[in-house]
Amino acid sequence: MSFGSGVAIYFIVWWVCLFAVLPFGVRNAHETGETVAPGNEAGAPVHPMLIRKVLATTVLATVVFLLILGQVTQGWIGFDDVPFLKDMPT
Repeated sequence: MSFGSGVAIYFIVWWVCLFAVLPFGVRNAHETGETVAPGNEAGAPVHPMLIRKVLATTVLATVVFLLILGQVTQGWIGFDDVPFLKDMPT
C-alpha cells in the first residue's frame, strides 16, 4: 500500500468512525430537564463533548486502519478461508 493510499483510507475510516461515535452520550434539553430558549431546537445536544469524541474517533480509526493495513499487507484472510465461497461453483 502506498503512502497516499494509506492516508486516503485512514481519512475515510476516520470519518466513518466519527459518524459511529457521534451519537454516544448525547442528551438534549428535554432529557436533561433544561428549558429551551425561544428559537432554539429542543432536540439539539446540550453538551456534545466533541473533543472527547474526536479523540475516541482517532483511537478507534487507528485500530481499524491497522487491521486493514495488516490484512492488505499480510493477507491474514484469503478467499479460501471463507467457508461459503469454497462450495460455490465456478
